[in-house]
Amino acid sequence: MSLQLLIRRGAARDLARVAAIQADSPEAAGWNPDEYPGFDFRVAELEGRVAGFLVGRTVAPGERELLNLAVAAADRRRGIGHALLLGFLNEAPGSVFLEVRESNRTAIEFYKSIGFQRVSLRRNYYQYPPEAAIVMKFHSC
Repeated sequence: MSLQLLIRRGAARDLARVAAIQADSPEAAGWNPDEYPGFDFRVAELEGRVAGFLVGRTVAPGERELLNLAVAAADRRRGIGHALLLGFLNEAPGSVFLEVRESNRTAIEFYKSIGFQRVSLRRNYYQYPPEAAIVMKFHSC
């Protein structure tokens, strides 16, 4: 059985579902979802419903940052996060940076499997709860 997965630009109509996914994903960044349409905002639709989202931005020519990526708990381990992230990475060459909670081993291993490398540690980066962030980088030509 194949997934009916559609990756598309996020829109205002998606914000309530995105906020629910984010609230149900304590390991995700706690950004204000109402601000996502001002960034590179993508959603993954599975069978007509939003199952995950990605938010990124360009910070300089050839350099982007992944701000948030989350998939609904019931839809994890189905390739949705992978599809969202690969679309973002393949869109433009250069470097992509991200921060991830030091305790989020699942996400760290996921990012490593795609080619991200640890570049530094930011102590006390997260506040709720207090925790260090691992800074990771992906580079493509």
